[in-house]
Amino acid sequence: MAGIDHAPPPFFKRGPAPLALLTFYLAVSLALFVVDLRMHSLGLLRQSVALIVDPVQRVAQTPGSLVDHALAYLHGIHDLREENSRLKQAQLVTAPNLQRLEHLASENERLRRLMAVKEREKASGQVAQIMYTARDPFSRRIVIDKGQQAGIVAGQPAIDEAGIVGQVTRVFPFSAEVTLITDKDQAVPVQVVRSGLRSVVFGLGNGQLELRYIPANADVQVGDLLVTSGLDGIFLPGFPVAKVTSVERDSAFAFARIVGQPLAGVENFGEVMILAPRQELPPPPPEAAGRSANTGAPKKAGAK
Repeated sequence: MAGIDHAPPPFFKRGPAPLALLTFYLAVSLALFVVDLRMHSLGLLRQSVALIVDPVQRVAQTPGSLVDHALAYLHGIHDLREENSRLKQAQLVTAPNLQRLEHLASENERLRRLMAVKEREKASGQVAQIMYTARDPFSRRIVIDKGQQAGIVAGQPAIDEAGIVGQVTRVFPFSAEVTLITDKDQAVPVQVVRSGLRSVVFGLGNGQLELRYIPANADVQVGDLLVTSGLDGIFLPGFPVAKVTSVERDSAFAFARIVGQPLAGVENFGEVMILAPRQELPPPPPEAAGRSANTGAPKKAGAK
């Protein structure tokens, strides 16, 4: 009969083999990884994805945030009343000293102007809410709810009420990523308050800090306070960083092993303050710039 000799159409339309698809996708992923690692060409794509995913993340966190706020409100009314009473009493006790401090601060400022001493840079910034920690289990990073729309830029320091928390390392349109000082890739120039010794503290990745390249005979003791030295041009001087918890000296090594505990709540969720970038250094005076431009090898005698 006519029309029976041809094969019926396949019931399921088969595409490429799964192994071929897996190989193709792996090759594309490796190519994108190498291109981004070498040329950093996927930054715009990462910004776009973050812009799209940010509302979804906020909506997903809304139920948990509402429950947390409700529990905090129900359990915190009594605590707030007691704290309010204590603060009122403390305000009455410290009022005379505060009035004297204001007078001393104004007098100190007037004396500095008379002596033509440069004023210290004042700290200013904005408060941001910590949303969650970064997804990389091998790093110590947090994500805050302020980004490019709030004027946040990479490099700004982050602090809390106790001291230095970290530094802004990546900025998105509506959020930013802060690398904590306990991260292995983070380093902060510090100074020992008691002895004035300057050094650099590095994160260990386990919630502790290490003061490296300190000679074994250096004057560092357990309990010493480490504050920012301000030599890096990023952190203002005088902010608390850590307290020395252990000092190990071995005659076989030229450097001591000094470990400290950060003073700020780097592993706790809450609010942080993002400090404004430090003021840029003033340009050199014209005469100094002229001298540096005119310096060079002397001409030989008789040269035209």
